[in-house]
Amino acid sequence: MKNDKQELLEEYDEEKNLDFKFLLLIYLSLAVAFSIILPKIYIKNQIYYISRDIHKLYSENSILKEENTYLKQKLESIRFKNQVLDSVFIELEE
Repeated sequence: MKNDKQELLEEYDEEKNLDFKFLLLIYLSLAVAFSIILPKIYIKNQIYYISRDIHKLYSENSILKEENTYLKQKLESIRFKNQVLDSVFIELEE
């Protein structure tokens, strides 16, 4: 009985121990996987941040175009008022 237990324990210990080549293979495969995955993640993050910056600049550009249109209309209104007032003053002086 004791002999059977010893044999089972020895078999279990032999199965449990991993040899150096197997561990090296595992570590190398993990290193290869990380070397493929990490640059892909980095590139995707960079694309995301650049596209976010582009969207921000596009929004600012749209806002500035609208503001430019508003300022042009306001300038035109001021010019019109100025012409009207000039013509009124010229008629009053005569």
